[in-house]
Amino acid sequence: MNIERFDHEDALATTLATRTIEALSLNPRLVLGLPTGRTPVALYRELRSRSQRGHVDWSQVRTFNLDEFVGLGAGDAGSYRSYMQAELFDHVRIEPLNAGLPDGRAANLAAECARYERAIALAGGIDIQILGIGANGHIGFNEPADSLAAETHVAVLQQDTRAANAGWFGGHLSAVPTHALSMGMATIMGAREIVLMATGEEKSAAVAGMIDGPITTRLPASFLQLHSRVTVMLDRGAALRLA
Repeated sequence: MNIERFDHEDALATTLATRTIEALSLNPRLVLGLPTGRTPVALYRELRSRSQRGHVDWSQVRTFNLDEFVGLGAGDAGSYRSYMQAELFDHVRIEPLNAGLPDGRAANLAAECARYERAIALAGGIDIQILGIGANGHIGFNEPADSLAAETHVAVLQQDTRAANAGWFGGHLSAVPTHALSMGMATIMGAREIVLMATGEEKSAAVAGMIDGPITTRLPASFLQLHSRVTVMLDRGAALRLA
C-alpha cells in the first residue's frame, strides 16, 4: 500500500480531486467506483466546484456506487441516489444513464445484484475505485463476519453501521434501513486501482488494522493488502495509530 498523510481533510480532498480530474483528462471514458457518507463530501465539493469553473468533460464517464439502502431510491431522503445527485451528479455534465447505483427499490433484489455485476462488467470493469472505511473496518457494506460475499449482494447492516448513518435520517436510528445492496469484496478488488480515504480519529483503529494487522474477514478492509495498486489517503486523526 502507498500511504499518504495530510494535515487535514481539505488537503486530502483537494489532492484527490486533482488526481481524479487528471485521470479524466487522460481517459475521457474512465470508469469510477464511488463512495458515499461523510468522508467524500469534501472531495465531491471540490470536484463540482472545479467542474463548474473549468472544462471537465464528464460526458463519457461511467460511475458505479458501492451501495444503496434496500427500499430507497431517487427522491427518498437518506438514499444514496439522492446523496449522489445533491453532492455531485446534479452539478457536473454526466449522462444520467452513466451514473450507476444499485436499485434499492427493485422487486427482485437478487436479480438486481446480478444486473449490477453485469453492468460493471459491460463497462469494462472499474478503473479507479474510491473507498471510505467504517470504524469497524467495513468497505462498502461488507461488514465484519465469518465470511464475506464476493459479488454484489444484500447486506445485513450491523447496529454500529446503522448508527453511523443515522445523521442522514434525522438522527433517528429506527429510520435507518436494516439492509443494503453492496458491491462484494471481489467486485471491489477487481478495480484496476483503489484509493481509500479515511478522516477522523474514530477511524484510526480500523486504519491501523487494515495496514498493519492480519488479513481477516473480521476487518474487511484488510483484504486491500492483497491488491497490487492501493493508495491510502489519511488525515492526521485517521493516521494517529500508525508508526
